[in-house]
Amino acid sequence: MSDFYRIKRLPPYVFEQVNRLKAKARAGGADIIDMGMGNPDLPAPKHVVEKLVETAGRPRTDRYSASKGIAGLRRAQAAYYQRRFDVKLDSETQIVATLGSKEGFANMAQAITAPGDVVLVPNPSYPIHAFGFLMAGGVIRSVPSAPGPAYFAALERAMIHSIPKPIAVIVCYPSNPTAEVASLDFYKDLVAFAKKHDIFILSDLAYAEVFFDNDPPPSVLQVPGAIDVTVEFTSMSKTFSMAGWRIGFAVGNERLCAALARVKSYLDYGAFTPVQVAATAALNGPDDCVREMRAIYKKRRDVMVESFTQAGWPIPAPSASMFAWAPVPERFRGMSSLDFSKLLIEKADVAVAPGEGFGENGEGYLRLALVENEQRIRQAARNLRRFFETADQHLHNVVPLAARG
Repeated sequence: MSDFYRIKRLPPYVFEQVNRLKAKARAGGADIIDMGMGNPDLPAPKHVVEKLVETAGRPRTDRYSASKGIAGLRRAQAAYYQRRFDVKLDSETQIVATLGSKEGFANMAQAITAPGDVVLVPNPSYPIHAFGFLMAGGVIRSVPSAPGPAYFAALERAMIHSIPKPIAVIVCYPSNPTAEVASLDFYKDLVAFAKKHDIFILSDLAYAEVFFDNDPPPSVLQVPGAIDVTVEFTSMSKTFSMAGWRIGFAVGNERLCAALARVKSYLDYGAFTPVQVAATAALNGPDDCVREMRAIYKKRRDVMVESFTQAGWPIPAPSASMFAWAPVPERFRGMSSLDFSKLLIEKADVAVAPGEGFGENGEGYLRLALVENEQRIRQAARNLRRFFETADQHLHNVVPLAARG
């Protein structure tokens, strides 16, 4: 397999090592509390499931669907953008339904990337942001993930020193994995930068509705003129706990949406029609289920921050997303994030995602997903406390531990 062109372009999948260890521990009877994968444990809303059941088996619903999404679903997404962001979209030309935002990103990369094209990708970042373009033959140049003062200086350096000139910049806020949030002023500067340098913006807004401080994250498309250079990807996975349903969207620039739709027309026939009808019901239906989802994740965040900190691992409180991004505890900073995540499985029955899996600048951090209930989170904290209390006796000959201060 390693001889195949695209496989050779992919780095080793760090998370696979954690997954193997996790599976081995479970096979041995361990009760692993899994905060590694951002896989929502909440059920899809009842009215959405009922619409799926009602639609399945109706005449014609078993046939191929439209690869760009049924018209009603695209109209529902347009209505959502109008309500949520006050952004007006043409459902025919500026919206493409995707098999989740991950597939949308990967196929957009196939649509717009020539061999050797340079794309600016945040580091650390969700893997598909880089891997999608690597598989398409592109070249990745890393830029900071934090939307701070150093961000635009890094972009300007990249434009000067990259040959050929970059074709696009990727942004993801609320960020996976770091949970950072960007302001509308940041997006205004980003749009101005993209227009100045004639590059596209590809925005991942999968966590738009997972926020905790009554401060909804903005869309880059709220910036006047942003649609001239931008496509934004959203997903039903987190907002409606429909991760396995595989429904997402690409919205924005007509040229980019047309390119994505053209590629998809050769590769798939769209999601199962009843799934699309149910997703339409989700977008058009009541939003009390979204508020409930938000409240559950907020409570889990608070429980994690409190209990893990008391156990000896201070966790910075995220203001959005379903993740916490925490540094490796001080006593274990002689270890890599991958080695520490393996140690947590072996010694504390807790699984987390090593930061190095999101790029070299993620080293030294762990991503913790809020996908276990409050009771399980407290149990994880108790496991961690026991592990930390005995680490000096059991690990002094195995790993370098920093002296307690």
